[in-house]
Amino acid sequence: MDKDKQFIAGLTQAWRDEMRSAKNYHALAGKEPNEEKRSILIRMAEAEERHAERWAERLRQLGADPGEYRESISDRVRRWMLLKSDTVVAAKMLEAGESQADKLYDVLLDNAQSERDRVSLVEAQRDERAHSRMLEEFEGRPAQPQRQLDTILGRETWHVRAGGWIGQAIYGVNDGLGAAFGVVSGVAGATSANDEFVLLSGFAAALASALSMGSGAYLATKSEREVYEAEVDRERHEIADNPKEELEELELFYQLKGFTAVEAHAMAQRLAEQPDQLLKVLAHEELGLSEQTFPNEWRSAWSATISTAIGAAVPVLPFLFASGMTALAISLIVSTVAHFLVGASKVLVTGRSWLKSGMEMTLVGLGAAAITYALGLLIAPVIG
Repeated sequence: MDKDKQFIAGLTQAWRDEMRSAKNYHALAGKEPNEEKRSILIRMAEAEERHAERWAERLRQLGADPGEYRESISDRVRRWMLLKSDTVVAAKMLEAGESQADKLYDVLLDNAQSERDRVSLVEAQRDERAHSRMLEEFEGRPAQPQRQLDTILGRETWHVRAGGWIGQAIYGVNDGLGAAFGVVSGVAGATSANDEFVLLSGFAAALASALSMGSGAYLATKSEREVYEAEVDRERHEIADNPKEELEELELFYQLKGFTAVEAHAMAQRLAEQPDQLLKVLAHEELGLSEQTFPNEWRSAWSATISTAIGAAVPVLPFLFASGMTALAISLIVSTVAHFLVGASKVLVTGRSWLKSGMEMTLVGLGAAAITYALGLLIAPVIG
């Protein structure tokens, strides 16, 4: 019963939000001098009105008629601020509202009473996300339309794949190095650098870190791809059920990129002749999704596992060739150098100063080792 009440309360809030958004879009369209942008704002307002009517009808079915929409003082103040702001600021304010609506639909989906409700909510949520991306265009964020279109069509995928693979390997080495160095330092402090204890704990930490990173990378990448495939599947159904509406939406995106209505229509129609490409473009424009952004899950797993194992082995190996405090000193030196090199190598994916990045990672690694070594010294009397 509580769930039913939550659903009705959430749906009522969604109805109010959609009504308020529709009025805001209409008001902003009224002051927009650009004819194409004004047309887009009006269409967005009409979409919000359709959502509001759908929720009002559903509420009536549930015996909770929302009645007539009445604006609050804060709603009117907000609209006044919108109309006094320039287009970029107004778009940011409206985008924040779309983001809140998206979160509300997540809650409503958890409390949906039927599959039909879920379908309606998912459709509305997709529209809100599409509106958010349109508002981003109003803000002027994607400043190079041709470059973005090239990205959509998959012509610039090398940097995504390479950057992701290299970045993941660097992260894996750093994670393994930091974890094993901390364990070696802590155990050395607690056992006066007893070789057997350090080796056992060090290699156990290396194995655990490597397997954990590998499995985590595999599951994370696989989950991202599954989400992508689910969203694309929903988009495929949208195209099948409402092809005209989806093409119209794509035209709006192109118009916001600076193309004329005629050019946008021609591009959308051309894509309509290539169903697979149309699906990819809509998924990218509406949801910001691109299949090229997801690396292969097995490659991610092996990259993370191997790189973590390599990093974790660095502070442990000296104890195979030396013993006691001598081995610990060697481990400290090689681990410090390794931290610097790993940090400096981040320049491959970040473009930052290699010296600054290397020193930053070195200080972090040494700080963690010092803390664990001190902790080991503190507990040494307990285990001794």
